[in-house]
Amino acid sequence: MAKMTIEGSFVALITPFNHDGSVDFAAFRTLLRFQEDHGTSAVLFMGSTGEPTMLSPEERRQVVVETARMKTGRMRFFYGCTGPSTEATIANVRFARDHGADGAILAAPPYICASEDDTERFFLDVADATDLPLGIYNNPPRVQTDLHWTRLLRLFRHPNYVVHKESTARVAQVAQVLAARPDVAVMCCDSPGLGLVVPTMALGGHGTANMTGNVAPAEMAALSRPWRGAGDAETFRETYLRLLPLLHFTYSAINPVPVKSLMKALGLPAGDLRRPLRALEGGALASGLEVVRSLGLDGKYAYKIPSGIPAAAESRLQESGAATPSAPQGCVLPDA
Repeated sequence: MAKMTIEGSFVALITPFNHDGSVDFAAFRTLLRFQEDHGTSAVLFMGSTGEPTMLSPEERRQVVVETARMKTGRMRFFYGCTGPSTEATIANVRFARDHGADGAILAAPPYICASEDDTERFFLDVADATDLPLGIYNNPPRVQTDLHWTRLLRLFRHPNYVVHKESTARVAQVAQVLAARPDVAVMCCDSPGLGLVVPTMALGGHGTANMTGNVAPAEMAALSRPWRGAGDAETFRETYLRLLPLLHFTYSAINPVPVKSLMKALGLPAGDLRRPLRALEGGALASGLEVVRSLGLDGKYAYKIPSGIPAAAESRLQESGAATPSAPQGCVLPDA
């Protein structure tokens, strides 16, 4: 059977919450339609952008069951299924498969700092236990385990692995993976600090696995289109340079604080962050709102920008060209 193919913008969605703190499934439906209507190819539920470690086990299962019912066939639905152990991860993957998931994204189990040998075995054991299409997220900033490209290429021989997301800052690693032409979609994090988007796409990458698409889905779809001619490269260059201020803002604090704060301020059905995370306020949030306004995204998406943006924040933004990062720029995903 032919492998699933994924290209373009793979957006890690937020998890929207109601005023009482429960998961807002009506908001999920709205956000999914928003992504579908603006060119997103696939979405990830319960990546770090979705606050998965803040969800109870029952809520995580409920997210799978309820959102899978919202599929229209226009986007692939993947779910973050990493658990604290191999057995727990296999159980999560099997639950997702049984309830309609198109695939699952796996990072190394967090906190335990497993060796590379043990991590490679983890990915193989999970893949052997299911026929669900899987993706590997190499994300050392969060899980403290970093797989070398030789190990990744061995893992990609397994027929169940269909996508790879790289979140190191090593261009050489991406180049070695792409040079080997594995039968998987090779994508990267959209963090401008990691600096992988340009080289990944220029070397033949298949798209980006991003979270900025929560607020700029059409722009991220354009940025994530594989290059097949000179025109694609030109479109990419113009889009990337134009979006740099927004990319810097969405990585200006730990994910998903900036993007979820911005979404709520713009009137998207996001809800609050779960404690101990707190939303951006004052000048930190104002800089993001000004980026949205300067890019014309408020008009394009009918966002409602609150009045009263502090003048000082606007001045700083104009001087720097982007929100000033206040946290590490890594793509972090504890439970994807």
